[in-house]
Amino acid sequence: MAAILEATPDTQAIRNAVAALRQPAVDLLLQLVAEPSLLGDEASAQALMARHFASLGLRVDEFEIDEDKIRDHPGYSPSIVPYAGRRNVVGVHQPKGPVRGKSLIMNGHIDVVPVGAQRLWTKPPFAPWIDGDKLYGRGAGDMKAGIVAYCMAFEALRRMGLEPAAPVYFQSVIEEECTGNGALSCLVQGYKGEAALIPEPIPGIMTGQMGVMWVGIEVLGLPVHAAVAQTGVAAIEFAQYLCAKLKEIEAQWNQPANRHPHYADHDHPINFNIGKLSGGEWASSVATQCRADVRIGFYPGMKPAAVRALIEAALKAAYEAHPKKASVRYEVLYEGFQAEGMLVDMNQPMIDTLKACHREVAGSEVALIASTATTDARFFQLYGGIPATCYGPQSGNTHGIDEWVSIDSMMEVTQVLALFMARWCEVNER
Repeated sequence: MAAILEATPDTQAIRNAVAALRQPAVDLLLQLVAEPSLLGDEASAQALMARHFASLGLRVDEFEIDEDKIRDHPGYSPSIVPYAGRRNVVGVHQPKGPVRGKSLIMNGHIDVVPVGAQRLWTKPPFAPWIDGDKLYGRGAGDMKAGIVAYCMAFEALRRMGLEPAAPVYFQSVIEEECTGNGALSCLVQGYKGEAALIPEPIPGIMTGQMGVMWVGIEVLGLPVHAAVAQTGVAAIEFAQYLCAKLKEIEAQWNQPANRHPHYADHDHPINFNIGKLSGGEWASSVATQCRADVRIGFYPGMKPAAVRALIEAALKAAYEAHPKKASVRYEVLYEGFQAEGMLVDMNQPMIDTLKACHREVAGSEVALIASTATTDARFFQLYGGIPATCYGPQSGNTHGIDEWVSIDSMMEVTQVLALFMARWCEVNER
């Protein structure tokens, strides 16, 4: 049986153990980024994670998302592609020695967003490369470096002859970038902890996050020959008209008087992004059909049902005001995010411990960041009663071209996570 270690290991000892893992950390990140874990194609990256968890001595649990179990959950978002063959992977640490301290979930998402126009990349996005302190490639920052950081934090303690004295659940989940149903499925599967920490590329402690909703608008127009285009109704132009009306809501919510107090100092907290516009059939024909896919950001405290009602009312008013409404039809669809926002209680033991660990490792106070994105932290806090936040490495161009992560920052975060794990969970000698 492992022996109880009465004191938290020295911070310098953790620094040294993590420093020795720099090259293995970089090697693992290179391997992960080389796996193109786009939506629906996560299997090879998840297989790599299952092997790595096993190499850490963790019990590996792999399971597909059972949509029947989560469809009626308030945190569910409508799926986009089927779940057959697509798995979450959880590495489970159960202490061999006396169980004490507090249990912990370390969560990270393996899925990445599309690469966009590949010809804009300096090198192929799934052929990662290093230039100085930066490691480039799709998913390097968002968020495979965070997954590497929590793996190496656990390995550092192992190399020091230590184990967390409480259960730790290392989650590698799918679909954070479009639904969050991977993390939700872990919660429904029964994985609970006394805190959840997600090393998203947020170089500080996340204090809150926006609600996010994906709205699809399908338009059917009145097609005619382009020579008499003025007599028809182009579906593409009508979709753009509807989107412009939605952007008026964005402008209204961004007005200083209308901002949530948590985002009062942010220059542009609300974003309605027209992420995809597709339609038409022929350059010389007025477009018959068009679909616009819009990402709606909304403040914490606003309920998705209320946002949907507001959006639908705005679209209906825009439709009724159009002079050619009789010749056009539209439909509103909801696929993907229906994610509620949240605020993090900054006066709780988890946050105090994380702040102290950062201070000891970095030698400075940690930044506090109100995120205008959404993360899987919402599931743990809103639906699991589990304190949760994000804290991760410095990165750049996430969701853009030539995405990168700072290797030095990843290793510093690894030190903080190792120290946090040792303090939150306490440690035994292995």
